[in-house]
Amino acid sequence: MAEALRCRAGGISGLRRFLAEYGEAVEWDIARYWPGRSLLELYRGEMSWRELRVFLRFLPPDSATSRAVRGSTPEEEAWTLDRQLLASVVDAVRENTFATVKLGGDPKKTGRLKPPDPIPRPGVEQKKSNVIRFGGRHGSGAKQLAAVFGRPAANQ
Repeated sequence: MAEALRCRAGGISGLRRFLAEYGEAVEWDIARYWPGRSLLELYRGEMSWRELRVFLRFLPPDSATSRAVRGSTPEEEAWTLDRQLLASVVDAVRENTFATVKLGGDPKKTGRLKPPDPIPRPGVEQKKSNVIRFGGRHGSGAKQLAAVFGRPAANQ
C-alpha cells in the first residue's frame, strides 16, 4: 500500500488523484478500520490530509484499497498466504499417504493406484496428461495425435 502512495507522490494533489481512482475502496476501509470516521470528514475539515495519508499508508494487505490498487480478483484474494501453506501441507500429506500405501502395500492391489492431484490454486494450471488414448470410449486419438504433430486430423 505504501508503494502505491509513493509512486503517486505529490502531496495533497497526489492524494486527490488517488481518491479519484480508488475513492470507493478508501471509503469502505475507513468505515471498516476506523469506525466512527468518514471520508466526508476530510472535505468538512474534520480530518487532515496527513491523517488520511497515514491511514492509507498502513492499511493491511487484505484491505479493499490494497486489493483495488493491486487489481486482484476475488478468487486470488481468497487464497491468502496461510491458505496457500495449508493447501501445500494437505498436498504433502496426501502424497506421503500415497507413497506409504504404494510402497508398503500388495503390488497386485496397489498397482493401479494413481498419485493424488494437488488442490487447485488460482494462477496454477493443472497438469495435462500427455497420454494418447486409442479406441474404446475415448475415440481414435486422431485429434490428440494431430495436436502433437501440429496438423489437423484427417477426419476433421
